[in-house]
Amino acid sequence: MDHQAGLIIAVDIGEERARMAVTDLDARILAERVEPLALSEGPDVLLDKITASALGMIEQAGLAAKPVAGIGFGLPAPVDYEAGRVLGWSIMSGWDGYDIRGHLRRTWQVPILIDNDVNLLTLAEHRRYWHDQQHLLYIKAGTGVGSGMVIGGQVNRGAQGAAGDIGHARISGFGDPQCRCGNRGCLESLIGGWALARDLWGGQEGVGHGARDVIDQVRRGDSAAVGAVRTAGRVLGEAVAYATSLLNPDIIVLGGALSTIGDHLMAGVREVIYQRALPLATRQLQIVPTRYKSRAGVAGAAYLVRDHILHPATVDAALSSGKFPLGRL
Repeated sequence: MDHQAGLIIAVDIGEERARMAVTDLDARILAERVEPLALSEGPDVLLDKITASALGMIEQAGLAAKPVAGIGFGLPAPVDYEAGRVLGWSIMSGWDGYDIRGHLRRTWQVPILIDNDVNLLTLAEHRRYWHDQQHLLYIKAGTGVGSGMVIGGQVNRGAQGAAGDIGHARISGFGDPQCRCGNRGCLESLIGGWALARDLWGGQEGVGHGARDVIDQVRRGDSAAVGAVRTAGRVLGEAVAYATSLLNPDIIVLGGALSTIGDHLMAGVREVIYQRALPLATRQLQIVPTRYKSRAGVAGAAYLVRDHILHPATVDAALSSGKFPLGRL
């Protein structure tokens, strides 16, 4: 296949910004930009902004003559993968049930694939660095906490797309603080960036309240922040140890903002996993930090579209319908 024959638009929406990229059909980035956003503006406004930004990026990069083959979209929310919609509680107020595909198809009549952001991080890590391994567990520890899993070489989303929501599993023995989801004792309420900031500063005026603030303090050598992150690693290790015994992965990849500050988080995770999980599950287990810096989300979105385009069922449907070029599959 000619990887230069079409384009993929990859979008990774975060809590404060969106990273967008235009890639070729092999998920290689041709153009990208990062723009601030406010989730509170709602889907209509934000999707219009993202559409305009993507069109502008294609034009500026001199790629307007090439067809768009598909769009990959990552969201920091539970996603019904088949329906392509946010489902249930999330930080994305106003997005629950919204027809994202319908909105984007006002501009592009192409396949539009929408997934949870951590599934896309998982996919990027596996396809780029661990494609020869069949079983991978990805843990994201940042402002929020989540996980994704590759089983038998494919991302496993569960029956309705809710698999991997480790951040809202209750972890006993560490108190029952209130979580953003409304429940108590969730893993995220113990070790999420916002929870660490809450415990460190207790809502003091003029003090930051997120993962980036905690990271800044750790890098300055603040002993309380370093201790909080190390303790968070051990608490996270409790949850990941259960997952290790359940899934028996070849690789555990630790990503997210809190994983970028040395071995403070990783050390606690490793310590507890090797204590708690069965020897058979850990005998050949590798526990490693992500190799990505900032582009994993858009890479995963591009790989998601690429895998769809190259899937035999998609190719067969295109051949039988005669819907060419590739960008109109």
